[in-house]
Amino acid sequence: MDIKQYMAQLGQQARQASRALVKANSNTKNAALLAIADLLESSMTTLLAENAKDLAKGKEKGLDDALLDRLALNEERVQGMAEGLRQIAALPDPVGEISDMTYKPSGLQIGKMRVPLGVIGIIYESRPNVTADAAALCLKSGNAAILRGGSEAMFSNQAIAACIKQGLEQAGLPVDVVQVVETTDRDAVGELITMPEYVDVIVPRGGKGLIERISGNAKVPVIKHLHGICHVYIDGKADRSKAINVAYNAKTHRYGVCNAMETLLLDSTIVADILPELAQKYIDKGVELRCCERSAAAISDLKTVPVTEEDWDTEYLSAILSIRVVDGIDAAMEHIFQHSSGHTEAIITEDFGRARRFLAEVDSSSVMVNASTRFADGFEYGLGAEIGISTDKIHVRGPVGLEGLTSQKYIVLGDGHIRQ
Repeated sequence: MDIKQYMAQLGQQARQASRALVKANSNTKNAALLAIADLLESSMTTLLAENAKDLAKGKEKGLDDALLDRLALNEERVQGMAEGLRQIAALPDPVGEISDMTYKPSGLQIGKMRVPLGVIGIIYESRPNVTADAAALCLKSGNAAILRGGSEAMFSNQAIAACIKQGLEQAGLPVDVVQVVETTDRDAVGELITMPEYVDVIVPRGGKGLIERISGNAKVPVIKHLHGICHVYIDGKADRSKAINVAYNAKTHRYGVCNAMETLLLDSTIVADILPELAQKYIDKGVELRCCERSAAAISDLKTVPVTEEDWDTEYLSAILSIRVVDGIDAAMEHIFQHSSGHTEAIITEDFGRARRFLAEVDSSSVMVNASTRFADGFEYGLGAEIGISTDKIHVRGPVGLEGLTSQKYIVLGDGHIRQ
């Protein structure tokens, strides 16, 4: 297969499909989404069988438990994909929405209309559910999509792609509205990110190395999420029960996800009251604790590992947690400033003033008070599924849902107006 020619063909087909999709109304797009959701559920046996092939190959290659967890499908996750599509179908269609319409002294009406970006290339690793989520969000927001999943999920992705294709056909939409790259050749990625004539934006989802490589080599604008080094700070005015429950959930609810807590910060005044019980809960769950000297001293009877400077900048995506004792909110925010990836940070406190300071001064895409970082998710924010969580500051930031996959153009309504 000539990769350059193959990817150019996908690009041409996507560009043509994006023009056709602009003409589709919300009812047609929703009909496709609902059909795909039904097909995912009715194809459960096939999807799980194909996923089992990917898991078997992954184990042969020695993928770690976190990656295998991200790769795995089960009935609940397939149903979750279907539910995500139905939620997106139920959301308002942002395309064509007109806002800020005003009359000017000239008599002109000037406003803004929300429009699709065009063709979106999405590059992702491991998680096959991204195939369904990305296809649905792009479709509802009026964009054609070229999806390039990881080689480790090839069987799963192609099975999901078959459902998407059939659903598009049932709704009378071009099947090229969503195209899943059928080759595992790494050169396909290089071509996809250097085709500005066909692709309007790239969305990479995966490890920091992948995203840095794509951002460095792309000739197409990139909406990027580098990694998720998320912090929970337990303030000296925290409620003990809330602090333990939130910090435990933020780490252990699921390990291999970008919104899991990687560093726990504790105010020095509450360490003795909270850390022994919380640390024991982590250890009982199998979490390795990498502690600073002060936190290790507070739980000297438990097995811990000395933390390193490198740990503060590491997204573990596994059952490992860094712990640091700090002297107050300023020290906590300074640590976050130095080591955060800009994804999600949380403070546990009953002090309203400190909560407001944390919200105002911590510069991440999601900042929370008395809530687990695991809530930093498009589904939980009411966006339906999400394409990813952008840690950029321009165009879109945080969970990227339908509106984040659109732009705006000015519209001007006149009646024979000429400029004097």
